[in-house]
Amino acid sequence: MDKTIELVNLWGSFVKGHPAGDIDDFCRHYLAHRQQKEAKGIMVGGVVPSITDGLLLKIIGRISKLNMNYANLALEGTGLNQIEEFGILVTIQQEKNPKKTEVIFANLFELSSGTDMLARKKKRGLIEEYDDADDKRSKRLELTSKGEKAVGTCKARIFKNAAMLMNDLTDDDKKLCIQLLKNVEIKFSALWPKHKGRDFDEIFKEVVERKVAP
Repeated sequence: MDKTIELVNLWGSFVKGHPAGDIDDFCRHYLAHRQQKEAKGIMVGGVVPSITDGLLLKIIGRISKLNMNYANLALEGTGLNQIEEFGILVTIQQEKNPKKTEVIFANLFELSSGTDMLARKKKRGLIEEYDDADDKRSKRLELTSKGEKAVGTCKARIFKNAAMLMNDLTDDDKKLCIQLLKNVEIKFSALWPKHKGRDFDEIFKEVVERKVAP
């Protein structure tokens, strides 16, 4: 069948079931339902969630854990012990001289655990801290030359790990995943500092059940 005719037929079928859908919706629908090679093995292991939301989150969570496991292997011998340490150093490098709290919250740490990790990095000579010129209660951070060297060494290893894990995806597939998921990350990264310590049902109502005022 001519590919143009096939595309028109697919669009027609989509519009019948989704009369309000637009071209973006059609593209997402097509990609989600196209036939793909069945992967060998058991998906997600253990209990497979019965709802789409749960399955998606479990897949994301397991990939995140696998990334941490492989990244920690990749970091062996570099002077860093876990990918969270790398994330902290890269944040300091990119932000030049950020506040301690900015680094901690940017990496989604609790204040106590983030402070402990930064203290260990300071003790090992990877970072240095000094008083904020405008706010003496705050501390700012910078990488030492040893810290800069560690980031350079580890970055190459982390990039190799990322390339290995995403090896079976095309560049377009990777970009599509980013496009689909980035707003979830942006939204809840902003909300989490406000939600910590609050009642979950209250948070759920605020996020999901809140109605826009007329």
